[in-house]
Amino acid sequence: MKTDMQLMRDVQDELQWQPNLRTAEIGVSARDGVVTLTGFVPSYSQKLMAARAAGTVAGVRGVADELLVRLPNANRRSDTDIARSAVSALQWHVDVPDTKLTVKVADGWITLSGDVDWQYEQASAEDAVRSLTGVKGVINNTVVRQPKASAFEVSRKITEALKRSATVDAGRISVEATEGKVVLKGTVRAWSERQDAERAAWSAPCVTLVEDRLTVGV
Repeated sequence: MKTDMQLMRDVQDELQWQPNLRTAEIGVSARDGVVTLTGFVPSYSQKLMAARAAGTVAGVRGVADELLVRLPNANRRSDTDIARSAVSALQWHVDVPDTKLTVKVADGWITLSGDVDWQYEQASAEDAVRSLTGVKGVINNTVVRQPKASAFEVSRKITEALKRSATVDAGRISVEATEGKVVLKGTVRAWSERQDAERAAWSAPCVTLVEDRLTVGV
């Protein structure tokens, strides 16, 4: 097991390893496997990138993202301009059902609302707007609504997907499904493996909610 100091240094090294991530104002601390990121980044996409990079480090059991977005003067835009850009970005993204979604912007924060058929559409909508200039954050209130399927069939398909994965140890994960809700239980080796398992669960048809109860262990 890594000490908190070793884990902190490894995360710092990983952040610095990312060529498109500005790390000068990012602070890192670690305690009992949980890494906390503090400080400032120049964009919302940088904030997400830092949290994602920290989660890939071996030994990280959780990431607390307390980074704040501090926009450079050149990147500041009115909420109206951001809203127009967001609507356009949704329209141009091939995986987003833009006619089902609405956009609201307040103080640089984008709120997405509406119904989608798949989780990947929900994720794609957020991905389409989070890197726009002037965005400080995204609140994704879209809801996945799909027809129901048998719990057994949903569990079976997710379990098979986990077994196919090169990054997930399916033998340590149990899958429970009830009326579109999937619960993942068990132990994974890294925070990134937990995220991969959750993505696999969301990929199953008729899944509207994934409850991730996986713990990161050895």
